Order: sequence, then structure tokens, then C-alpha cells
Amino acid sequence: MSRIGKKSVPVPAGVTATIEGGQISVKGPKGTLSMPLVEDISYTLEDGAISVMPANESKRARAFWGMQRTMVSNLVVGVSDGFTKVLEITGVGYRASVQGSNLKLQLGYSHDVDFPIPTGIAIKTPDQTTVEISGADRQQVGQVAAEIRRWRKPEPYKGKGIKYRGEFIFRKEGKKK
Repeated sequence: MSRIGKKSVPVPAGVTATIEGGQISVKGPKGTLSMPLVEDISYTLEDGAISVMPANESKRARAFWGMQRTMVSNLVVGVSDGFTKVLEITGVGYRASVQGSNLKLQLGYSHDVDFPIPTGIAIKTPDQTTVEISGADRQQVGQVAAEIRRWRKPEPYKGKGIKYRGEFIFRKEGKKK
């Protein structure tokens, strides 16, 4: 039995959810999100909450149960509050700035890196070494953060590079003489 799957997903005020045509769609102040339904899982909308239960006793239904409940929860949280990832840039001369619809990164290469900001994503740079990525779709926010981080991953000797806020970089000792 899935402990997470047993809990129903509460739908807050200002958010509407509909289940029809093989899709669940959730509409709120941050936008509209939808996802296809899995045939082994039954979804019901009642009393201001969405409950997710396995439709049969197959192994596939039990395997998908908790994950589908979490994905429905991510839809509801995304349209009501949204998701945010914060990246920190460490290194001499490394900086970021938003210019129009591009994120301009200076990461020690011979050229600047221009990263186009996708639709549905908002990127802010409160200072030159911090990048805040926010949006309604959790998967898209994480993917954009991973693509930006891929330009200069943190290295273990000096810790230079782009890292997530709160990420621990295992540091190595330098060469001994």
C-alpha cells in the first residue's frame, strides 16, 4: 500500500480542477496545467479534493499509485504557488544578467553564453551571482535549472561553477609537495 497515494490532494480556493477526456486539468492564478491520465489509476474529484486510487490490483497499478498522486499534487501546487529553483554562481569574473528574453552568463569562456528563456518560465537575477528560476511546471523549472548548471558544473578543488542553493560540493585536497 502506498502511504503517499492514500492521501487525497486538497484543492485550495481559487483553483479549479476538471477530469475529462483522459486528462486532468488544473486552473489557478499562475496558469493552467494538465497531464494525461493512466488507465490503471482511478481519479475522483469530490469535496474540494482529488483522490487517486489504483483501478485494479495489478503490479503496474500499485507502482504508479504514489507517483500519480504526487504528479497531481505538483499540478495543484504549481498553479497556486509555483515552483522556484535558485542557482548560485561562484568564481572570479563569473556573473549572470537578464537582458530581454535571454539570460547572459559570463563563465570564463572566450564568449558570453546567451540562454534563451523558455515560455512559462521567469528568470530573475537579484545580484550578479544569483539566478532565480520560477514557473508553474515543476518539471520545466528543474529542466531549465539543470541546463543552466550544465554550462559550468562546480569543480571539487576550488568550488568554482554554478550550483543549486543548499547543494553540498565535496571538496578535494590539492596536490601535496
